[in-house]
Amino acid sequence: MPTIARDGDVAVLNLGGDENRFSPDWLESMHACLDEIEGLGSPAALVTVAEGKFWSNGLDLDWLMSHTDQGEWYVDTVQRLLSRVLVAPLPTVAAIQGHCFAAGGMLAMAHDWRVMRADRGFFCLPEVDLNLPFPPGMDALLRAKLSPATAIEAMTTGRRYGGVDALAAGLVTAAVEESAVLPAALDIVRPLTAKASPNLGVIKSTMFAEAVRMLAVVHRPQSAGPA
Repeated sequence: MPTIARDGDVAVLNLGGDENRFSPDWLESMHACLDEIEGLGSPAALVTVAEGKFWSNGLDLDWLMSHTDQGEWYVDTVQRLLSRVLVAPLPTVAAIQGHCFAAGGMLAMAHDWRVMRADRGFFCLPEVDLNLPFPPGMDALLRAKLSPATAIEAMTTGRRYGGVDALAAGLVTAAVEESAVLPAALDIVRPLTAKASPNLGVIKSTMFAEAVRMLAVVHRPQSAGPA
């Protein structure tokens, strides 16, 4: 389950040490952590980390397929998480030490900046290979953060980007060796902690107004057809 540590004025949110899929319990814990972090006021910033092979593997598809009657609730909870991070009233960085797939990639993209390990781990949006359409809110989030060329490649081919290629494509802000991922993320936000304020959240909400609007609309998850 996600946990919070402090590095001075920076809240370090640890997603966990397994695949960090978005199970209902995990989502509830994430929202509780964000409640606590947003209550810090200013100065403050957020760095989101994980442990082991994965940063996040995204949706808990096994749970979702066995609880189809709760699909709308599940998608709403996921999209509220993405929207909260997108317009968080403090500077945010995803420190990506491992694989970052599907909705995990969307969570990373919701942060202001991303630092990725250069030598191992992939950033991938595999929905095209899973025969799953992007819900409109998630589509709007990705297109708000990516150049049109990168959005087309990442979303329609399912390409797996290593850290160096992810940097070249504009998916991440920096690609560094494993030991430097967290320090580099901290270096980005430490000088910005005084920027945390409700006004920063308003600025982001205006900047990403269309994505925020679409993430507030729940669309029942469905497959595009037989896999």
